[in-house]
Amino acid sequence: MKVERFEDLRCWQAARQLVTLVFVAANTGVLSRDFETKYQIKKAALSSMNNIAEGFGRFGVKDSIKFYNISQSSALEVKSMSYVLSDMQYLTEQQITEIRAKADEARNLTLAFIRSQKTRQPPKRDEHKKVI
Repeated sequence: MKVERFEDLRCWQAARQLVTLVFVAANTGVLSRDFETKYQIKKAALSSMNNIAEGFGRFGVKDSIKFYNISQSSALEVKSMSYVLSDMQYLTEQQITEIRAKADEARNLTLAFIRSQKTRQPPKRDEHKKVI
């Protein structure tokens, strides 16, 4: 199946679900009043989704992969921040578990997509030279 829109990418879909989980959680309980933490986790979740879209819009595979790498690391940032949310008892354990699982899913799907894109890279310039 040829992907023609970033919305068709499973990694983007998972990152979008992660954004939804984080935004809903950010509007509940103590987290809704901790503006710095709320802002940071929302920003990381958005980065995980938006960098996939931005990478998809790039022309070169190498340039695209740079954005996909930012995306997967942003998903990991969300997971890391979930430990703060748990330690501070900002969210229920169920919310924490859902956020961590979705962050892992988004990251793993993005890493798999990166691997698939690397196989599409053209050979290095030296490999094009003819041997005489």
